[in-house]
Amino acid sequence: MNTIVLSEQFSLVNSWINELRNVEIQHDRMRFRRNMERIGEIAAFEISKTLEQKEIEIQTPLDTIKVKEIAVQPVITTILRAGVPLFEGILNYLDKADCGFVAAYRKHDANDYFSIKQDYLTCPNIEGRPLIVADPMLATGASLIEAIKDLLTNGKPTELHIVAAIASRQGVETIENAYPDAKIWVGAIDENLTSKGYITPGLGDAGDLSYGEKLQR
Repeated sequence: MNTIVLSEQFSLVNSWINELRNVEIQHDRMRFRRNMERIGEIAAFEISKTLEQKEIEIQTPLDTIKVKEIAVQPVITTILRAGVPLFEGILNYLDKADCGFVAAYRKHDANDYFSIKQDYLTCPNIEGRPLIVADPMLATGASLIEAIKDLLTNGKPTELHIVAAIASRQGVETIENAYPDAKIWVGAIDENLTSKGYITPGLGDAGDLSYGEKLQR
């Protein structure tokens, strides 16, 4: 199975997502960011089980011992700015990973419809390495696909992992069709998108809830 719904496996993830959604709680920015971070940590723990391992020998104060560790460190990337708390959670656990960042956003017109704009990318070489992309709200999948296309100009990864807090059913299907070998780790899946491409019931604007409402649209 290439799409894993974390809330179906971990009751705590349900609690965190409930708090992310709840209008009476979500405006506590520190709590909102921390809940996003927690979901990232759970996702990283699960992803780590799938990564290739190698055996090494280490010295303890008393003897040597053969142990296992991740063979090739992944590259963790996110879409600024909304993805940062989720990204930080992944990095908390996969703390030897290299990191990359993509600036992709919705450029709204006077009718509040949008196109995807992308104007910044910084990323290490991902050739032959696992690639993890954090995107907290996987709505239509359009911005994520554009981000992945740009990231792949930095090499061909051995595997692709997508991490989202909440996704729409359409967004998941879009990514599955575009990248059938990718693994999608999602906190919860909502069935609907609005006519303007927002997840419903969703949780609102993850970037604004994490860092404050922006003036630019």
